[in-house]
Order: sequence, then C-alpha cells, then structure tokens
Amino acid sequence: MGHPFLPISDKDREEMLKFLGVSSYRELLKDIPDEYFLRGDVNIPSALSEEEAAELLEKIAEKNNSRLKIFAGAGAYDHYVPKVIPFLISRSEFYTAYTPYQAEVSQGTLQAIFEYQSAICALTEMEVTNASMYDGATALAEACLMALRLKPERKKVLYASNIHPNYISVLKTYINIEGVVLEEVVYDRAKGNVDLEDLMRKLSDEVACFAFQTPNFFGIVEDGFEIRRILNEKSALLISVYNPISLGVLAPPGEYGADIAVGEGQPLGIPLSFGGPYLGLFSARSEHIRQIPGRIIGETRDTEGNRGFVMTLQTREQHIRREKATSNICSNQNLCALMALIYLSLLGKDGIREVATQSALRAHYLYERITNETGATGAFNGPFFNEFVIQLPFDAERVLEKGVKSGILPGVVLKEFGYPEGWLLVATTEKLSREDLDSYVDMLKSVS
Repeated sequence: MGHPFLPISDKDREEMLKFLGVSSYRELLKDIPDEYFLRGDVNIPSALSEEEAAELLEKIAEKNNSRLKIFAGAGAYDHYVPKVIPFLISRSEFYTAYTPYQAEVSQGTLQAIFEYQSAICALTEMEVTNASMYDGATALAEACLMALRLKPERKKVLYASNIHPNYISVLKTYINIEGVVLEEVVYDRAKGNVDLEDLMRKLSDEVACFAFQTPNFFGIVEDGFEIRRILNEKSALLISVYNPISLGVLAPPGEYGADIAVGEGQPLGIPLSFGGPYLGLFSARSEHIRQIPGRIIGETRDTEGNRGFVMTLQTREQHIRREKATSNICSNQNLCALMALIYLSLLGKDGIREVATQSALRAHYLYERITNETGATGAFNGPFFNEFVIQLPFDAERVLEKGVKSGILPGVVLKEFGYPEGWLLVATTEKLSREDLDSYVDMLKSVS
C-alpha cells in the first residue's frame, strides 16, 4: 500500500491506469511541466509533536510574500471583507448546509437563499435571480444557452470580443452545438468598447442574443442603453455581464433593459482564496423565469398561515427528467451566496456606492500619475471604472517581476491572453491608500 489513508493496492492502481490508457500517474498529469513537480521528499522532520510541527510550518509559510499590495483584477478583486462575514459563515448551521431538499427541515438555508435572491434583484434592478451558478464564466455560458431556448427558431449567438477571454473560452466550450453559430463582435481599437457598427452589421433575424460586458475586460464602461436600442431592431435578447461593485455608480442591467444579467460575485465579500470557490450571479426578467437554470426559492404560507420558504422552481437534471432540464449544474453555492448577502446587508446602497466611488477615484488618480510621469500611455481612451490598461514601452513581465520584489502585485500581464507584450491591466479598490498608489508610480519609474 503506497499511502496509509488511501486503501488501494498496487494492483488496483495498475488497473486504474490501464483503464485510463496511461502507464503512470505522471503520464496522467503530462500537461503539467516538470519544473512544478516536487523531487524527493518534503524536508519536514517526522519525529515532531503537533505543536512543534505547527511552529515549523508557520516559519516556512512566513517565507512567502503574502502581504502584497494588489493591483491585479481581471474579474477577481481585493476588496475589504468585513470580519463578521467569516465569523457568521463559520457557524455549523451555515457551513454544513447542503442542498435543501426537505423544506420542512431547511428553513434557515432556504430563507438565506431567498434573501440573497432579493438582494441581487435590488442591486441589478432585475426581476428574478437564481441560486446560483459556479462563477461568472459558467453564468455567461448558461445565459446564452437560455437565450437559445427562449428563441428556438434562432441559431446564432453574438458576443463582444472584449469580454473576459476566460469567459469566452467557457462560452465556446458550452455552445458547441450542431447548427448553432457563435460569432464575435469586435471592439473599437481606440476606445476599447464594443464597435456598434460591427454589431449592426452582424445583427440579423438569426441572432438569438448578444452578450457584452460592462465594465469590459479592459475596464471600459459600455453603453448598455444604445446596445439595447440596436438589438430592439431584430428583437434579439440582451445579456449583460457586470461587476456588482460597479453598480454603486453605474446604471444597473435592469435600467437599460437587459433580458439576462450575469456576473462574478467574488467582489461581494468573498475573499480571493487563490481563485475560488466563487459565485455566479444570474438574474433575468420575470417573463423568462421558466428557462432560468438552477433553482429559485420562493416565500409561501403554511396551512396555519405561518411564513415559510420552499424551492419554487427546480429546473435542473437532479430534480426533473434530463431532457427537460435547463442545466446540469447541481452544486449548492449557498455558502458563497451567504457571504454576498451579508456583505450587501452590511453595506447597503450607500455603502456599495462608497466602495465603488473610492475604487474609481483611486483608479483615475493612478492613471493620471502613470500616464503623466512614467512614459507609459493608456491603451484606450474610453471611460473606465476601477480598471484600465496601460501600454508600457517594454515587456510588462519586467514590471511584474520588479513589483513583486517591491511588495506590489502590479496588475495582469495581457500578453498571456494574446494581447501586445507591453499591455498591463491595472485595478484599484478601496483598500489601497494614497501611499500605496504613490509607491506604485515610484516602482514603475524605477523599471527601465
């Protein structure tokens, strides 16, 4: 037996590898480069007490640079998480709650989900919200599938090319359907927003929907009202991908007439956590409710008139016949949804507006200093919220290396997504001080 906690024999392991068509465990992980694999044993003494082992591991962990000032965004942002959130979600009744199959014994979980749905509806000014999707990317993909169900006679999906590239990759994986065409609408190379003329050229009676993101991947704010007006000419559905914090200062999707609004819920009190778990936000107009994926919790009254909560719609394959399901997403993201609910309840409308305002003010201050003092220029001239792209006169990797050594994570290098090597995506949040912003500029000046 190779491991005391994994009760399989060498023969079991060989049979598993043979079934998978590989000769070794390493071959199974062939996509991971060799340099990321540990060679030899972990250098931790075996004869240690629990206390001694904890002290040793803490000393090792202290060697990591874990106190970076974060200027990276691209869909996940370092906002302040109120201390009450981890305290409340750590309570066993929340932390261990799973899918609320039995309403009579799941009232607390159902009420929390119902209140989460209500809060997201208030934030977006949409009429119905589900509970919930894995993340922003899967929410977008499910929204496009929903649009195809709502417009079954139409077989084309348009999407803006300045949506987050990872979201587009997931979209292409999901919409791999015979007879359905995915087509991108390009962005204006000067402004960074959707090229509305290209949208009008590609819009036809075959188009079920158009998906766009605002602020988009470059941080540029799009004109949802004008996009809605254009789509009305062909009765196409509008799918909006939004940053929930931006709605403190920008028009919500419901105001400009989005049919479906999706987003990443991480900014709402959910820590970065090395990339997850996160929360997919998904809202729609009430007329589309029967085609919303996932589940919807509703409020009701029992036979004695007492207030109660139930799963009102359960349009997923775990509950109904597979061919009638709207989605196969089954995981209960309620713990992350609860974080978002607590965050929104604590901040309220004024608090969200203040976080959005402070994040935006810092971004515009930093942008002005960078473009006036460092030799870097703005890659686009469109309006932005709390994120922007700068064009450096050299490879952005150099800034990343210099920044980390200075205690700063300076942004996201866009070369990894196929953009020019000098492009750096920079984000700010309310957590960054004036000193942090000035230190960023000083660091950038020192790179030559």
